Amino acid sequence: MHTDFRTRIQTTKIKIEMSRICQITGKKAMVGNNVSHSKRRTKRTFDVNLFTKKFYYVEEDCWISLRLSAAGLRTINKKGLDAALKDAVAKGYCDWKSIKIIA
Repeated sequence: MHTDFRTRIQTTKIKIEMSRICQITGKKAMVGNNVSHSKRRTKRTFDVNLFTKKFYYVEEDCWISLRLSAAGLRTINKKGLDAALKDAVAKGYCDWKSIKIIA
């Protein structure tokens, strides 16, 4: 009985989380140093400015949800959604299966 309870806790704690990577530009967190006034250095991460945004994808006549950075949003505004997605898939930043389609 005790082992059954432990396995239940372990299975509920497992949570699949999306990595913090922009689907358009491929930007991800960088590692650097916190430098104090006394020049003491400790490790820290520089996170990406990511957010989830919905777009209407005209070519497929559906709404899609993308996880992208501010730079990715500017890329979409500059090139267009279809061209930006094709470039991202060609460069390997995302694939067509990872793009979430909203019904």
